[in-house]
Amino acid sequence: MTVHTAMPLDGAPPAPDRVWYAAYGSNMHMDRLAAYIAGGRPPGATRTYPGCRDRRAPERSIAVELAGRPYFATESPVWTGGRGFYDPTAPGRTRGRAHLVTVGQMSDIAAQEMCEEPGRDLDLATVLREGRCEVGRGRYETLICPGTIDGIPVLMFRAPWTLQDVDVLMPSAAYLR
Repeated sequence: MTVHTAMPLDGAPPAPDRVWYAAYGSNMHMDRLAAYIAGGRPPGATRTYPGCRDRRAPERSIAVELAGRPYFATESPVWTGGRGFYDPTAPGRTRGRAHLVTVGQMSDIAAQEMCEEPGRDLDLATVLREGRCEVGRGRYETLICPGTIDGIPVLMFRAPWTLQDVDVLMPSAAYLR
């Protein structure tokens, strides 16, 4: 299996129509991601998701490796137990999946992770120019762009804090399944 790594940004790329959404937690699993894209309730979850405006499956999904470390913290009302987070500043490497989606799909997935209704596209200018952008103060409201794959920006969302700022909390068995 080929594992891709993001190439550093070389200035702000033009506004893309597609992005690689890099998942480091449950959204690595296509059935779980499908609840965000097509709508529905994943097995073991306590929440039903409305889905994206564009319900097509990702064009491609690839294995990726990113600098940084995943961790679990804060109580998840959807899964109970710790939520999955990613700290790009922590030492280590993170394996994940990158899904090639439209900007609208990425925006709608992010909105659902932020407990908002999908329906508006994120302004990606800052994250593409600076590599990071806080669209809010919530747990998944910090967008990061660790680089590009095949010239297409890689985007992910994370908490504004780092691993050192929070107490680690084990995820539930339902989340791990």
